[in-house]
Amino acid sequence: MSTMVEATLPVDQFALSETLAEYPSVEFDILRLVANGTDRAMPFLWASGEALDDLPAVLEADPSTENVEVVAELEEEYLLRMDWRANIRVILYIILEENATIIDATGSSDSWLFRILFPEHDAVSATHEFCTEYEVDLEFERIYQLSDSIRRGQYGLSEDQYETIVRAYRDGYYEVPRETGLKQLAEHTDVTHQSLSERLRRGHETLIANTLSPEFVSVPDS
Repeated sequence: MSTMVEATLPVDQFALSETLAEYPSVEFDILRLVANGTDRAMPFLWASGEALDDLPAVLEADPSTENVEVVAELEEEYLLRMDWRANIRVILYIILEENATIIDATGSSDSWLFRILFPEHDAVSATHEFCTEYEVDLEFERIYQLSDSIRRGQYGLSEDQYETIVRAYRDGYYEVPRETGLKQLAEHTDVTHQSLSERLRRGHETLIANTLSPEFVSVPDS
C-alpha cells in the first residue's frame, strides 16, 4: 500500500546550503523535482523573501547548482529552474531506487521539509537503512498509509472523478505544454469527449470547494 512520509533534513546536508546561509530569510518551495540522469536532479522552485535582487547570482555561485534559470520574476519572488549536482544522494536514491515521488519540499535556513509518496511501505524501511548507512540525518516526522478510498473521500470526489483526474495527471494533461489532450484521455477512459470534459470540470470544482474553500458545500457527484 502507498505510504506518505513527512521528513526533515538539515539544511547543511542538502542542496542550496550556501545560498540559504547567505540568505537566511529566503524560503524555497519546490513545485516539481525529478531526477535528471543518475547524478543530478532538476527542480522547479519558488524563492520568496525580501531583498532578493542578487539571489540568481548567489545561486549560480552555489556549488550544488548548475544551469540556474530565472523563469519568472515577481515582487519578492522568483520562479527558478536549475540542476542540482551535490548533496542530493538521498533524494536520487528515493526517486531512482525506491520509485517514490517528492510531492513537495520547502527549504529554509534550518532544514528542508519533504512530503514523499512511497509506492510500498518496505521502501520507507529501505530508505531509513540507506540513510543510516550513509549518515544522512533524514528524520521521519510522520508516516501514514494511503488508500484510494481515503484519498477520494478526503476531497469529496466520486470514483469516476478521482480516476479521471489521476489518469489526466499521469498522462501529462496538466503539464505545460500538455502531453495529452481531452481526445486522447477520452479514448483511454472509454467515455465521450463531452462526458470526460464535464467529469474533469466537476472534479476540479469539487477539489476547489473542499480544499481552498471548505465552507462551500460539496458538488454533487457526476
